[in-house]
Amino acid sequence: MPALQRDEAQTRARLIDVHRYDIALDLTQGEDRFGSRTVIHFTARTDGDTFVELRPAELHSVTLDGHPLDPADLDDNRLPLTGLAPGAHELRLDATMRYSRTGEGMHRFTDPADGESYVYTQLFLDDVQRVFAAFDQPDLKAVFALTVTAPTDWSVLGNGIATQCDPGHWTLAPTPLISSYLVAVAAGPWHSVRTEHAGLPFGIHCRRSLAPHLDADTDEILGLTRRCFDRYHQIFEEPYPFDSYDQAFVPEFNAGAMENPGLVTFRDEYIFRSAVTDTERQSRGVTIAHEMAHMWFGDLVTLQWWDDIWLNESFAEYMGYQVLAEATRFTDTWTNFAIARKSWGYDADQRPSTHPVAPAPEDVPDTASALLNFDGISYAKGASALRQLVAWMGEKAFLAGINDHFARHRFANATLADFIDSLARATDRDVHAWAERWLRTTGADTLTPVVREAADGNWSLSVEQTGSPDGTRPHRLTVGCYDHDRTTTGRLVPREPLTWDVPDDDARSATGGRPALLLLNDQDLTYAKVRLDPVSWDTALGALSGLPGPLTRAVVWNAARDMVRDGELAPAAYLDAARAHLPYETDLAIVQGVLAFARTQIADRYLPRTQRHTALATLTALSRDILRRTEGPEHGSEAGLRLTAVRAFIDSATTPEGIQDWLDDGSVPGGPRLDPELRWRILGRLATLGAAPLGELRAAIDAELARDPSATGREGAARCHAALPDPAAKQAAWDALFTTDGPAALSNYLFTATATGFWAPEQLDLLRPYVARYFTDVPALAAARGPALAAAAGRYAFPDLFVEDHTLHLGEACLTDGNPTPALRRKLIDQLDDLRRAVKVRAAAENA
Repeated sequence: MPALQRDEAQTRARLIDVHRYDIALDLTQGEDRFGSRTVIHFTARTDGDTFVELRPAELHSVTLDGHPLDPADLDDNRLPLTGLAPGAHELRLDATMRYSRTGEGMHRFTDPADGESYVYTQLFLDDVQRVFAAFDQPDLKAVFALTVTAPTDWSVLGNGIATQCDPGHWTLAPTPLISSYLVAVAAGPWHSVRTEHAGLPFGIHCRRSLAPHLDADTDEILGLTRRCFDRYHQIFEEPYPFDSYDQAFVPEFNAGAMENPGLVTFRDEYIFRSAVTDTERQSRGVTIAHEMAHMWFGDLVTLQWWDDIWLNESFAEYMGYQVLAEATRFTDTWTNFAIARKSWGYDADQRPSTHPVAPAPEDVPDTASALLNFDGISYAKGASALRQLVAWMGEKAFLAGINDHFARHRFANATLADFIDSLARATDRDVHAWAERWLRTTGADTLTPVVREAADGNWSLSVEQTGSPDGTRPHRLTVGCYDHDRTTTGRLVPREPLTWDVPDDDARSATGGRPALLLLNDQDLTYAKVRLDPVSWDTALGALSGLPGPLTRAVVWNAARDMVRDGELAPAAYLDAARAHLPYETDLAIVQGVLAFARTQIADRYLPRTQRHTALATLTALSRDILRRTEGPEHGSEAGLRLTAVRAFIDSATTPEGIQDWLDDGSVPGGPRLDPELRWRILGRLATLGAAPLGELRAAIDAELARDPSATGREGAARCHAALPDPAAKQAAWDALFTTDGPAALSNYLFTATATGFWAPEQLDLLRPYVARYFTDVPALAAARGPALAAAAGRYAFPDLFVEDHTLHLGEACLTDGNPTPALRRKLIDQLDDLRRAVKVRAAAENA
């Protein structure tokens, strides 16, 4: 499928205005295909030629202004429209379309728990043409009016209020002017909870088999939705711009959620079947707030071309964390952002594939390249930049600029220049210069304190800045100053912090002896890698868990993480710090983030293989300490810490002792009882370890699937079977992963489950032949199955456990000779860069 070129989109936008789509979808034509009829009303400004996009299974008929066109003129996904005269035109197309199993276009899912089927659309970025014909670019906004024919026991959801005219026939209220990629339909026998808020109908929906779990969380989900909605109405002058607000939790969704106006779709893992931590509940809340922000920034005002995707995602990312913290009980969202999201941005910004938050238009020449920019830079770095902007210009001026932007461009399209102009009207600061230095450049600055102590006990501080292209990216930050608590060993107490502007502020002198710990970017208000001076680092190693404030501790942990990745801190030293301080850490986000890095990066990739067993033993001992600390009814509020420790213990187990007993007993001593998630986690670890004869393990997997025949259970079984240390099991898993068509081709979720089970550090000898096979087989898979599966194959099926120069050589040859698709190429570039970094870190650890 040829990608839409930016210059093609500009040419088409100059030629035509699109006014209205009338779309009829027939979802009663079987399990593989559906009917799609489209009428497009548009106007040509001058004489000219253009094209409309469509990817049908079969195009039955086309008429333009009542005159038939030849369906055979469809070339791949483009139907030419030639000889247009100035004035109004009507284009009619009748087609049969294919359902997707990769989460793109119209995805169809049959629930193994009860046999019920569901369909939903995911039309971002250029997948509208998989569902109906369209002039598929964001700046050709139109009104969309849909009718849907569905099985009579289904209900239908859409961007506007849905009305069932008679059994099986539904009409969706026409939308205001929106972009084509924002059209949404979801149909099936939904379990729905409906209410009203602020005079609008609200609803939450999921598949029937998840109904008890949605009902258990209805009050929390709707409560967060109402509070965020009300907060947005306090800070935005423009009222909510659509006629209803539905949230559908849909199966096998590729993203966290999608901001379709009036019908936000979420991955239905957010309907929790098993116990979760409060941090995971907070993450769900952030996603709810993030998508609601898009109703204004993205849906009401939409980017003109995909170079400005950050205008959507960075803004929603920032507002999601900020509004949830302001409006709900989740007041520590920025700690979770620092530990779980910001590292995503730092990592992406240090790879060869980095790009500016706001790339130049010519650097996003087509939709294929645009799709690659949905990464840690557009989300995490962009949100961090906006947080720094608010700290620099003030929240009042920032919100005034935002509201000016909404007023000027409501139901239209806007660019970076438009956005910056609106901000500039609200402040005396030079926002244009700020934007050039922050949004048009790449890379993360590194800020290093330089402390000089005088003989009289006085001291001075200056800050060195490296990293940004010209060394002038401005940072307004807080410098935390901490002393040892003389009354309590291991605790630190704060002095008055310093406010610092980098690079403008010169060295400052102070009296009274230097603090035991100086921390740049305390409270994490800017986006920069920070380093600690030697005295401060020694203090942190001894008293990190004694620092007041979880966000302060998160900044130190992030510095340690960066130092490991940059070869400045031995991976074993990071692990030692985790062992010393995590048993006393009270913040869930920090415990989860540090354990995840220690387990998946330190133990599996950075440490020499000969040290892995010892590292895992350290992590299980650490987990036991947390379990002991949280045992007993007096620690009921720490259930999340306990659950986190149980998960880490299972994942780090080197023998079946302990976890097999938990599985047999159905409970961890002192709690929790094993729910489906923990049972599958234990079974996956036992399979990886080969903890019993293969026949017994296979029987146990099959028995667990019979116990849990849900979609999640089916994924758990696929993961466990792929994890078995058996040549036949590995071959079967590989064949399943790389089947490219037909009913045997895995859905997106089953692909991910199988791939994550396949690679295991305990099985390197068994897996070694598949390293070369991966680079041989993956280009064809990506070409056949599209961008979503290509991204999954590059992320989950990549042999990153083989931290060797040989893997790098194979990957580089694939990039040169394998002709990977753009989505796969980007993933391979990123994975190989991470692997190259791991090779260096491991080599240094081996030679230490």
